[in-house]
Amino acid sequence: MKKAILSAAAAALFVLSFGLPKPSPAKPAASEQSNSSDNYQIKIDNFSFAPATLTVPVGTTVTWVNKDDVPHKVVSTDGKDIKSPVLDTDQKFAHTFAQAGSYTYYCSIHPKMTGKVIVQ
Repeated sequence: MKKAILSAAAAALFVLSFGLPKPSPAKPAASEQSNSSDNYQIKIDNFSFAPATLTVPVGTTVTWVNKDDVPHKVVSTDGKDIKSPVLDTDQKFAHTFAQAGSYTYYCSIHPKMTGKVIVQ
Protein backbone atom coordinates (compact mmCIF):
# COMPACT_ATOMS: atom_id res chain seq x y z
CA MET A 1 0.00 0.00 0.00
CA LYS A 2 2.84 2.38 0.87
CA LYS A 3 4.45 1.72 -2.57
CA ALA A 4 1.18 2.54 -4.36
CA ILE A 5 0.80 5.79 -2.43
CA LEU A 6 4.45 6.71 -3.09
CA SER A 7 4.05 5.91 -6.81
CA ALA A 8 0.91 8.04 -7.06
CA ALA A 9 2.63 10.85 -5.17
CA ALA A 10 5.65 10.61 -7.48
CA ALA A 11 3.40 10.73 -10.55
CA ALA A 12 1.53 13.74 -9.17
CA LEU A 13 4.81 15.48 -8.38
CA PHE A 14 6.05 14.78 -11.93
CA VAL A 15 2.87 16.25 -13.47
CA LEU A 16 3.06 19.30 -11.22
CA SER A 17 6.73 19.81 -12.07
CA PHE A 18 6.63 19.27 -15.80
CA GLY A 19 2.97 19.50 -16.75
CA LEU A 20 1.06 17.16 -19.01
CA PRO A 21 2.33 16.75 -22.56
CA LYS A 22 0.46 19.03 -24.94
CA PRO A 23 -0.83 17.58 -28.19
CA SER A 24 0.77 19.11 -31.25
CA PRO A 25 -1.57 21.06 -33.51
CA ALA A 26 -2.67 19.28 -36.64
CA LYS A 27 -0.99 20.48 -39.81
CA PRO A 28 -2.95 20.57 -43.04
CA ALA A 29 -1.84 18.27 -45.82
CA ALA A 30 -0.08 19.95 -48.72
CA SER A 31 -3.24 19.73 -50.82
CA GLU A 32 -5.21 21.53 -48.10
CA GLN A 33 -3.01 24.62 -48.01
CA SER A 34 -4.71 27.75 -49.23
CA ASN A 35 -3.54 30.01 -52.04
CA SER A 36 -3.46 32.95 -49.67
CA SER A 37 -1.03 35.76 -50.16
CA ASP A 38 0.76 34.62 -46.99
CA ASN A 39 1.96 31.57 -48.88
CA TYR A 40 3.10 33.49 -51.96
CA GLN A 41 4.99 36.60 -51.01
CA ILE A 42 7.80 38.49 -52.72
CA LYS A 43 9.93 40.66 -50.48
CA ILE A 44 11.37 43.91 -51.82
CA ASP A 45 14.60 44.56 -49.95
CA ASN A 46 18.05 45.93 -50.71
CA PHE A 47 16.89 47.00 -54.19
CA SER A 48 15.90 43.46 -55.21
CA PHE A 49 12.91 41.11 -55.36
CA ALA A 50 13.17 37.88 -53.34
CA PRO A 51 12.59 35.38 -54.70
CA ALA A 52 13.54 36.76 -58.10
CA THR A 53 11.42 34.03 -59.75
CA LEU A 54 8.31 32.58 -58.15
CA THR A 55 6.25 29.70 -59.58
CA VAL A 56 2.58 29.52 -58.54
CA PRO A 57 -0.62 27.74 -59.61
CA VAL A 58 -3.33 29.53 -61.61
CA GLY A 59 -5.62 31.57 -59.37
CA THR A 60 -2.92 32.43 -56.85
CA THR A 61 -2.65 35.83 -55.22
CA VAL A 62 0.94 37.02 -54.90
CA THR A 63 1.80 39.81 -52.47
CA TRP A 64 4.81 42.11 -52.77
CA VAL A 65 6.00 43.65 -49.49
CA ASN A 66 8.39 46.61 -49.48
CA LYS A 67 10.98 46.08 -46.73
CA ASP A 68 13.33 48.71 -48.20
CA ASP A 69 13.77 52.20 -46.79
CA VAL A 70 12.91 53.71 -50.17
CA PRO A 71 9.72 53.55 -52.27
CA HIS A 72 9.25 51.04 -55.10
CA LYS A 73 6.62 50.46 -57.80
CA VAL A 74 5.97 47.00 -59.27
CA VAL A 75 5.00 47.06 -62.97
CA SER A 76 4.84 44.25 -65.54
CA THR A 77 7.10 44.70 -68.55
CA ASP A 78 4.07 44.82 -70.86
CA GLY A 79 2.49 47.47 -68.62
CA LYS A 80 -0.85 45.62 -68.50
CA ASP A 81 -0.93 42.78 -65.99
CA ILE A 82 0.80 44.09 -62.87
CA LYS A 83 0.73 47.71 -61.79
CA SER A 84 1.15 48.67 -58.17
CA PRO A 85 0.95 52.09 -56.60
CA VAL A 86 4.18 53.46 -55.17
CA LEU A 87 4.93 51.31 -52.12
CA ASP A 88 6.55 52.91 -49.10
CA THR A 89 8.28 50.89 -46.39
CA ASP A 90 6.12 47.98 -45.13
CA GLN A 91 3.36 48.63 -47.65
CA LYS A 92 1.96 45.70 -49.64
CA PHE A 93 0.55 45.14 -53.11
CA ALA A 94 -1.32 41.99 -54.17
CA HIS A 95 -2.17 40.66 -57.61
CA THR A 96 -4.14 37.52 -58.53
CA PHE A 97 -2.90 35.54 -61.53
CA ALA A 98 -5.92 34.14 -63.36
CA GLN A 99 -4.11 32.73 -66.41
CA ALA A 100 -1.07 30.53 -66.92
CA GLY A 101 2.00 32.23 -68.32
CA SER A 102 5.24 33.95 -67.52
CA TYR A 103 4.92 37.44 -66.06
CA THR A 104 8.06 39.55 -65.92
CA TYR A 105 8.05 42.74 -63.90
CA TYR A 106 10.37 45.48 -62.67
CA CYS A 107 10.42 48.49 -60.38
CA SER A 108 9.53 51.51 -62.50
CA ILE A 109 11.43 53.75 -60.06
CA HIS A 110 14.55 51.54 -60.18
CA PRO A 111 14.38 49.72 -63.56
CA LYS A 112 17.38 47.48 -62.84
CA MET A 113 15.22 45.68 -60.27
CA THR A 114 13.51 42.80 -62.10
CA GLY A 115 11.56 39.66 -61.27
CA LYS A 116 9.30 37.00 -62.73
CA VAL A 117 6.17 35.09 -61.73
CA ILE A 118 5.56 31.82 -63.56
CA VAL A 119 1.92 30.72 -63.40
CA GLN A 120 1.18 27.04 -64.15
